[in-house]
Amino acid sequence: MPFFLASLRRLRALQLLLMAVFLLLTFSAGCKHGKLPGTGEYMYVSAPQANLRDHVATVYNRVGMVKNGERVEILERQKRFARVRTDQKQEGWIEMRSLVPGEIFEQFASMAKENQKAPVQGKGITRAELNMHASPGRETDTLYQLAEGSKVEVLRRSTTLRATPEEIAAHRSAELAKLTGEQNKTTPKSARKPVKPVTAPPAAASKAAAAKPGESKPGDAKPAEPPKATGNINPSATKPEENTEDKPHPMDDWWLVRDPQGHVGWVLARMVDLEIPLDVAQYAEGQRIQAAFVLNTVHDDDKEVPQYLVLLNENKDGLPCDFNQVRVFTWNLKKHRYETGYREHFIIGFLPATVGNEDFGKEGRMPVFTLRKQNTDGSTTQRKYRLMGNVARQVYGPGETAQNTPHAASTAPQKSAGGKAEKAKTEKAKGKAHKH
Repeated sequence: MPFFLASLRRLRALQLLLMAVFLLLTFSAGCKHGKLPGTGEYMYVSAPQANLRDHVATVYNRVGMVKNGERVEILERQKRFARVRTDQKQEGWIEMRSLVPGEIFEQFASMAKENQKAPVQGKGITRAELNMHASPGRETDTLYQLAEGSKVEVLRRSTTLRATPEEIAAHRSAELAKLTGEQNKTTPKSARKPVKPVTAPPAAASKAAAAKPGESKPGDAKPAEPPKATGNINPSATKPEENTEDKPHPMDDWWLVRDPQGHVGWVLARMVDLEIPLDVAQYAEGQRIQAAFVLNTVHDDDKEVPQYLVLLNENKDGLPCDFNQVRVFTWNLKKHRYETGYREHFIIGFLPATVGNEDFGKEGRMPVFTLRKQNTDGSTTQRKYRLMGNVARQVYGPGETAQNTPHAASTAPQKSAGGKAEKAKTEKAKGKAHKH
């Protein structure tokens, strides 16, 4: 009997040992085949889509796929790859360059919340596949992507110095090194400088630009005379050095846009076309349409025709103001065409502009719009206008008077020798301003 009990004890001990070995092997196999416990670290897919691999190698099997903006949990890291688990419990390896940390996701979530009630300045369609940036700039962080032909709402404009390809590559290298824990060999450079807003009326600049070449004004200092040659001079020694800092740096305009899913981010403005009928857009006269609003609609025959407020600017990036011209396009019911119900040139305007309706008592309810424009003293005020039939007029509050609006420096009219001819031409143009 004692021998039997001892044998039984040894058998039970062997069973426990085998069970422990089995559990250990099962846990190891589970770790190897995707049963890793979660780390609690989450990242987001910044690529349009990416494959999940069964292992890290040039040749691999695809075990799943993740899409742009999808959240994944980090299970383990290996060089520039990470093993992840999706919310659908798919597991696999993915390149780290296809992921961004949660901090960037929080930036985009914060922008979406802050601009939830921002007035829409126009609706547009993307010309190509675009990255949505966390801030204006080609080298800034990105997360969401817009497909070609995506519809977006335009909220705000900004302008920045254009980053060089070296700056963009350096920034991406630094971000990837940060994610993988490697030492970054390239220090990202930045040519980003804040664009100074218009702080002084450009009227003085306009007058200076109007001066004839070679004509001096009181108070102007005489230009220094070049030194006289006293002997043999090496032409290369006297050639002025090229100052690269004085060269104008290329600029980029950016739109803050919102996509149908509610994501908000910055995209290159030139890659978004505002949705506006060709019957209206054809009268841009070489300028760039910055914003477009439907004020109301009028009934003509069997259709409703919208009437528009359009804000325009010069057709180039980097301008300090958002728009320098205002036009209201109204529909002529007799001639069945658009005409200009209001036009204002040479202003310094800033977004956002807003449109709505307001009750004017006995005159009834009318469409209204407000614009932010700079005054001659450099201050910026908001001004209201109303659309009365097919004509727009400014609305003045109690004690409010009309204020002079400065001319934009680059578009201000200049005096010339043929002043009378220019004046006659201007008056003639004003007489036809309501026609196209």
